[in-house]
Amino acid sequence: MSTFEAARSPDGVVVVVPCLNEEEHIEKTLAHFMAEPYDAVRKIVVSDGGSTDRTVKIVEQCALRDNRVVLLRNNRRIQSSALNRAVEQYGHLARFIIRADAHADYPPGFCKRLLAAQQMTGAEAVVVSMIAKGVTCFQVAAAAAQNSKLGNGGSVHRRLAQGGYVDHGHHALMDVNAFRSVGGYDESFSHNEDAELDRRLIAAGFRIYLCAGAEITYYPRKSPASLFNQYRNFGRGRAMTILKHRTKPKLRQVLPVLVGPAVAMSLLWPLTPLLAIPAMLWAIAGISYGLALGVRNRSRCACGAGAAALLMHLGFSFGFISQALRAGGRRSSRDAQSAIT
Repeated sequence: MSTFEAARSPDGVVVVVPCLNEEEHIEKTLAHFMAEPYDAVRKIVVSDGGSTDRTVKIVEQCALRDNRVVLLRNNRRIQSSALNRAVEQYGHLARFIIRADAHADYPPGFCKRLLAAQQMTGAEAVVVSMIAKGVTCFQVAAAAAQNSKLGNGGSVHRRLAQGGYVDHGHHALMDVNAFRSVGGYDESFSHNEDAELDRRLIAAGFRIYLCAGAEITYYPRKSPASLFNQYRNFGRGRAMTILKHRTKPKLRQVLPVLVGPAVAMSLLWPLTPLLAIPAMLWAIAGISYGLALGVRNRSRCACGAGAAALLMHLGFSFGFISQALRAGGRRSSRDAQSAIT
């Protein structure tokens, strides 16, 4: 038994599950938290953004079996709003909230382990690592990319955690008072709202602890188009965070941003073939790295990790650049208006 398992906390949690059209996963996710003891989990709030599949019906059926399960309508549909509304209505029931993804698997005793880690460290936020896993062949390729430096750039919470204080991780447990004191999630963010909140938590003097042994299993998008769109939104959110806090992006964030311009330049190869070299080198490196991952994992599907990573890089680049240009356009418009007035 680990030190975290041996520790006990008198504090309970409110579990918040933001979701939209998650009929494939929501019952399994709720079953996990329904199996946690009442002294640990006080309420399980499903904040639904307007699902059109069977998600709501499944949640209502779960609520009949466990009165801790409640359905909350999230009219704004985005995750930042889902968490904020849940804290407003149910944050008084426990000292902590736990943010849970509907399309993820959780280790046994997840909530108790996070509570024990918080009790031992005193951290206001306890985050976890996220390990991707695929079911379909494309998901296996995407998962292999996301679990490697090719896809995550060496992000500390995308590999097995050793335990320690960090500046960001996959959101799990948060102290309700700390959450409220910094204003909760910024609802102008549809993506990257977690990293943006972490910046404000740290700026306010709060601590974020990455818990070992509480890794969750994440299932990637099932199609190339949805994976591209997901990372385009990630890019937009990352740009918004950097612009809001006026920080310098890390190297692992800068490199994928350069992909879009490289691809755009390659379209001018009839003028001079040299313009296609950066995009060609990027594509060759990505595909080769992916093939190496497939061989290492002894998986034919994982050999496609390079192609999945190229989609992720390209989507991130388009999203980041489009958001930066949009923000620059708004700033120029405001400056022009100020000059006129």
